[in-house]
Amino acid sequence: MERRKIIVMPEELSSKIAAGEVIERPSSIVKELVENSIDAGATELVVDIEKGGKRSIRVADNGEGIDRQDVALVFERHATSKMYEFDDIYRTGLFGFRGEAINSIAAVSHVEILTRTDGSLSGVRAVAEGAEVREITDVGCPVGTTVTVTRIFAATPARLKFLKRDATEQAHCLDVIARLALSHSGIRMLVRADGREVLSIPQTDDTAQRAAFIFGKDFRKRFLSVQGSRGSMHLKAYLSHPQFSRSNTREMFFFVNSRPVRDTFLHTAVMAGYRHVMEARRYPAVVLHVDMPPEDVDINVHPAKSEVRFQSPRELYGFVSDMVASALATGPVNEHAQTPVSPPGVEKDAGYPHAGDVLKALRRYTISTGSDKKTFKGVFQRHGVPHGPVMTPGLYDSPGQEPGSREGFFSSLQYLGQIAGTYLVFASGDELVLLDQHAAHERVLFERLKNSRDDTTLESQHLLIPEIITLNPAVFSRFSESMPLLQEAGFIVEPYGENTIAVKAVPTLLSQVSPALLITDVIDEFSTTGTAGNIDGRREKLYILLACRGAVKANTVLSDAEISALCRELDSISFAATCPHGRPLLVRITRTELERMFKRA
Repeated sequence: MERRKIIVMPEELSSKIAAGEVIERPSSIVKELVENSIDAGATELVVDIEKGGKRSIRVADNGEGIDRQDVALVFERHATSKMYEFDDIYRTGLFGFRGEAINSIAAVSHVEILTRTDGSLSGVRAVAEGAEVREITDVGCPVGTTVTVTRIFAATPARLKFLKRDATEQAHCLDVIARLALSHSGIRMLVRADGREVLSIPQTDDTAQRAAFIFGKDFRKRFLSVQGSRGSMHLKAYLSHPQFSRSNTREMFFFVNSRPVRDTFLHTAVMAGYRHVMEARRYPAVVLHVDMPPEDVDINVHPAKSEVRFQSPRELYGFVSDMVASALATGPVNEHAQTPVSPPGVEKDAGYPHAGDVLKALRRYTISTGSDKKTFKGVFQRHGVPHGPVMTPGLYDSPGQEPGSREGFFSSLQYLGQIAGTYLVFASGDELVLLDQHAAHERVLFERLKNSRDDTTLESQHLLIPEIITLNPAVFSRFSESMPLLQEAGFIVEPYGENTIAVKAVPTLLSQVSPALLITDVIDEFSTTGTAGNIDGRREKLYILLACRGAVKANTVLSDAEISALCRELDSISFAATCPHGRPLLVRITRTELERMFKRA
């Protein structure tokens, strides 16, 4: 092997490599430019992006501007006006202290700056490309700074190959802006995409009002407010009620001294507070602000400043988790997430001796009579969110389709009982068979969804009143990509104003599931995984998600009739060994294995 010599990298090469650490995608440029505007004291921001930020990005502010003699220095590497000695790192409350943003952006694109300070008769126009200043001239312009970035990644074409579709990149840009908007409510922000206004957030002194612009008009109904202090740490947070959960962490926003961060430590502390009130693999929507002395937090651990390190992590963890748990324990509607709604005229803990039996009877009636029976259905639903173990229609009754009547493997099993509210126990000759009821029902629904699909769409169940759902701007921007498959799957969903959609119908097989929860999870899934792959692969992914959400959950007691129906359904499908995710439906324990367990073999 030839020995390679050590060299000092040329400035152009080192600049591009350094830029790659800061500028990952168009949203990185948006983040750096908006942060610079905030540092400049701007109270108004206008952001224009084209083609998801891949064609151009323009950020205009009314901040203090840049002096003419300093404009050329803006493009120099490590140029900053925010720190003059190393210890300033632990004292600064500003964003762009590293002095790499404009230099890194110019290293991979074409940058034009228009700027004027208050009191200057004229402004300055500067143009740079490849981090090299090409032009500096006097121009007329308003007070503030406007930065226009074009030919993005022209100097690093390999990076272009890793960018996603326009809607996906646009969503990343909106996510960055939403995070900064949540931490700086005193700044008016206007965002336009391809000339169309997609986000307009007015200036306000009320942080809750700012959060409502991101989470929608139902924000105050769905979120708890909590604030408190412990030592030098101060916390203010908005926490979604446990029943308004998400399938991913996309709507968990963390801020340290007004700096947006993606911090697993704070995430773990928040989830510890939700530990006993939210089901597994579900996540809350959270806006959490932590303020502490700058010297107690190290913000210089990541080139993009998205990670931080705390001097006293143990104390902060306890503080955050305690505050979250305390707020959830005293929340005004927290009981709805954990306790089934009582029948009309029966108060909880009212001394009614048979209330529990009545609830069980009502649940059984709702399960066994299917979706066509409307009696008592409303007892277990409030605000569109199901309470209690209501079975998805289609397990016991199969509209328009009789379940297989042949005596197959599952139908021949002798039912013995249930373990842990999840596993059904059967005897089969000299074998013991354990069946996961959720996985089994999930497979049944998945096969139903596939088989009932014709050349256009699945059968839909129209809602009496459309479900209005407000999405955050980033998720809403991805919505158009999901529309064709959603319609094909039996949804009727339409845009309904700014960042809002109206769900008018859902697949008939899933009509018992909360429309708001169902559609939000579907969009979350496509937001997380994107739309890569062929249409059949994406359709299958959607059906898997729908089957999972609609399947009977753990800790649901099934009747003998329902168990028999489930077994007949399993016999009627061609593949009943695993759930759509690939997990096994059943475990078979032979007599030999049992004898070995009891030391008889």
